[in-house]
Amino acid sequence: MIFGTILFIAAAIAGAIATVTGFGIGSVLTPLLTLRVGTQLAIAAVSIPHFFATATRFWRLRSHVNRRVLVRFGIPSAIGGLTGAVLHNVAANRALAIVFGVLLIFVGLSELSGLARRMKFGGPVALVAGGLSGLLGGLVGNQGGIRSGALLGFDLSKEAFVATATAVGVVVDAARMPAYFITQGGDIKRIWALVLVATIGALLGTLFGERLLKRIPEHRFRQVVAVILLMLGVYMILKGGT
Repeated sequence: MIFGTILFIAAAIAGAIATVTGFGIGSVLTPLLTLRVGTQLAIAAVSIPHFFATATRFWRLRSHVNRRVLVRFGIPSAIGGLTGAVLHNVAANRALAIVFGVLLIFVGLSELSGLARRMKFGGPVALVAGGLSGLLGGLVGNQGGIRSGALLGFDLSKEAFVATATAVGVVVDAARMPAYFITQGGDIKRIWALVLVATIGALLGTLFGERLLKRIPEHRFRQVVAVILLMLGVYMILKGGT
């Protein structure tokens, strides 16, 4: 009962964060659920609230998706992410998590210092940035954070930023979930109550996050994303070092 309440609150907070930054549900819920069911099952189970919250966010922000960025960056990112997820068990290690964390900190500091504004992506660079960010994110199991970090290299409004990141997330979720159901469907069914609690919390948080997104001034939005990326980067370094 206590764990379920904590899970619900965490899911609501994660859903709100994801609506502001384009990522956060997996980053928050996977470590928490791992305490109860183990890493592999936690990753598979969290894909369900992640999908429903992401799909809801996409539907409500669909008109803001930047189709050009989605094609040039998003599709390579999704392909790279799926490839990294497949190779996760073989290639993932602590050193990679630390590298991932350092990259996130670099991106966050670059945005806060103004360096990122002089590093705009376009053309072939967008394809490479999308593919590499997706691959690295898939390898360490945190695609959303590095995807949003790379998206800071594009000149997008806050709504377009979140909507485009969300669109890529929907594609990745739709591709990876069938594999989870095939390999771990029975185990997911066994913890259906926890999955349901997390899903409801993430959906409510997503709806609340829309209000937060509207309240954040455009000129402050990128700084908010940068700070959250810094926090995630520090967490990944600490995780890799333990």
